[in-house]
Amino acid sequence: MPDVISFEEALELSPDPDRRKVLLGNGFSRACKNDIFSYEALYKQADFRALSPDAHASFDALATTDFEIVAKALRQTARLVSIYVKDRPELAETLLKDAACLRDVLVDTIAKNHPSRPQDIPKDRYEACRKFLDNFECVYTLNYDLLLYWALMQDDLAPFEVLRFEDGFRKPGPEADYVIWDSGNSHTQTIHYMHGALHIFDAGAELQKYTWCNTDIALIDQVKSALDNNAFPLFVAEDTHNAKMDRIMHSAYLGRSKSSFEKIGKDLFVYGFAFGESDDHILQLIGKNKVKQMFVSLYGDPVSPANKMIVQRSESVKGRRGVHKLDIKYYQAETANVWG
Repeated sequence: MPDVISFEEALELSPDPDRRKVLLGNGFSRACKNDIFSYEALYKQADFRALSPDAHASFDALATTDFEIVAKALRQTARLVSIYVKDRPELAETLLKDAACLRDVLVDTIAKNHPSRPQDIPKDRYEACRKFLDNFECVYTLNYDLLLYWALMQDDLAPFEVLRFEDGFRKPGPEADYVIWDSGNSHTQTIHYMHGALHIFDAGAELQKYTWCNTDIALIDQVKSALDNNAFPLFVAEDTHNAKMDRIMHSAYLGRSKSSFEKIGKDLFVYGFAFGESDDHILQLIGKNKVKQMFVSLYGDPVSPANKMIVQRSESVKGRRGVHKLDIKYYQAETANVWG
């Protein structure tokens, strides 16, 4: 097991903030609201009525609350059923339908149980989060929720009244009640929602981001209203890394974020990312980019099974490198005090 240092020690090994990027995984959101954003919590809060009765039971059968694991199992079973039970094509169809519906259930659950207002998060927690974010020149997030967006909007809070981030969205006209992604100026973008987000919607010819300041309607209320009208946000929640990559490449916005991450160099901090198999596309991108140092967070006991897996998967990236060598160090997640 490698040595585990503190977050401050990691920063000392990467002293120039302009050299640092950060990749945020689900641990970023869980550190703020674990009772909402853990898979266990989402499973307990989910409404499975749109699925077949057996889909809900599949979670117990597989002894998991991870939506991606169940969706993947349903798709694999559908393939086998088409071979072993050829006279039951409707069974394979049901399995595939349930696998697809799980994605919508996940989106709906996150939205319906999301904190209602930015004020639901205490100011001192935003201050801690902004202090953490101020250490980085660019942020890549895999999270769908509004917590990062809310933290970036708290410009009245000390000690960092203004954070230098740009998400690439602009108002299309003076009367518009939303903003759109300005692909022509995406080179200045320093916030990337790599898997989409609750407040970003694909409107066909343009990608829209819902905002509070243009409507005076709380973001989560706008999202819930859209879901009630069968409009779904831009979301990458597929159950395999290949399916996720396919989804990413069919969106100009997501493709641009992927391309940006693929080209980064210097130092990368990873916080709250489990390096799971369904996110292998992220490891592939790290294998292609020119990052020289990668600092990976470990939460809790460094030798826990989950952390051993993170270390194993992280170290595997080295084998994907060519001439660009990668030095990996590990830091204790709790010492980053991301939400205080």
